[in-house]
Amino acid sequence: MSTVLSPEKAKSALIKDLSSEGFELVGVMDAEDTGNMGEALSEFIDADYFGSMQWMKETQERRSAPKNLWEDARTVVLAAMVYSPDNDYNPLQAIKRDDRGTISCYAHNRDYHDVIKGKLKQVAGRFVAKTGAEVKVFIDTAPVMEKPLAQKAGLGWQGKHTNLVSREIGSWFFIGSIFTDMALPVDEAETDHCGSCRSCLDSCPTNAFPSPYHLDARRCISYLTIEHAGPIDIEFRKPMGNRIYGCDDCLAVCPWNKFAAEAREAKLQARDDLKSPPLANLLQLNDADFRKMFAGSPVKRIGRNRFIRNCLIAAGNSSDKNIVQITKPHLRDPDAVVRGAAVWALAQQLSRDDLCVLYETHHPKENDASVRREWTAALESTGLELE
Repeated sequence: MSTVLSPEKAKSALIKDLSSEGFELVGVMDAEDTGNMGEALSEFIDADYFGSMQWMKETQERRSAPKNLWEDARTVVLAAMVYSPDNDYNPLQAIKRDDRGTISCYAHNRDYHDVIKGKLKQVAGRFVAKTGAEVKVFIDTAPVMEKPLAQKAGLGWQGKHTNLVSREIGSWFFIGSIFTDMALPVDEAETDHCGSCRSCLDSCPTNAFPSPYHLDARRCISYLTIEHAGPIDIEFRKPMGNRIYGCDDCLAVCPWNKFAAEAREAKLQARDDLKSPPLANLLQLNDADFRKMFAGSPVKRIGRNRFIRNCLIAAGNSSDKNIVQITKPHLRDPDAVVRGAAVWALAQQLSRDDLCVLYETHHPKENDASVRREWTAALESTGLELE
């Protein structure tokens, strides 16, 4: 490898280039300095906290250390790009508007995978041209533990909610990485600054943190609304409120976000129609309408059926009685999970007599066992005993 620039100058040029592309923070860590990353990942896997995300278990070895993913890696460059909510949007106020859905702030515009990976590839290409080094670019679709790596690189620390927190920009940011076989000067790791604060832990609607710095994804609303297929456990339906894609509660209450700045990247700035969209509108989306509305958005990846399931849970938690008539057609939806969620939603909204009328119409025609169980639970929740 013929190096044109010294490691020090190469790093300086790289930081300048990343900054020009909209990255607020850049740090470098030694690819071999993994600390207790592997042990922490093993604890997470052994506790089954990953839920149905089997890919985490399948990629455990490669995920546990950068060199397991690419043996030639010598240093890893971590870069952070802000996606903070607009000044006129408060996630903690949005969850109080129960006639509307709440979408996690990171999904209010373009899919960050496309935005960030594109920028990192451009920067990495210029870095290769200047240095002759080899590189690999990763976003979170690859088995890379960005958060502990970023802490090693000095970008911030993993807070008690397990997300990365920065003293400079808070915690509303994405992380991308550039692996290189060039030995760049490394930065000092960041230390924990959470202190005695436990705002994030106390704010969680579903008690997804068994202890500080540990997350049980199976109880996390972000996991439930995005990764989890099938019916959502009844234990979590009321706590979900109007959260239809992700959850921002633990980020929104973090006091370090007083330092957060608005996103500079236009593609990450919020679309108005994705800030608290009316549930009544969302519930009427067919597959084509769903794809059109969320084209280029990360929401599109979960598909129309899973999204409507989430919206129906929100409908059941809504005080808007007008939403009942929009919910009823979903009792005939081709997807069984959607039909089951509609049963639960209507059970929250209707009187026993009105629910019984729907039961007598739809239950005899229902051939899916999970939906039939939803009907039984719905009727029994009204105090009616079924034979």
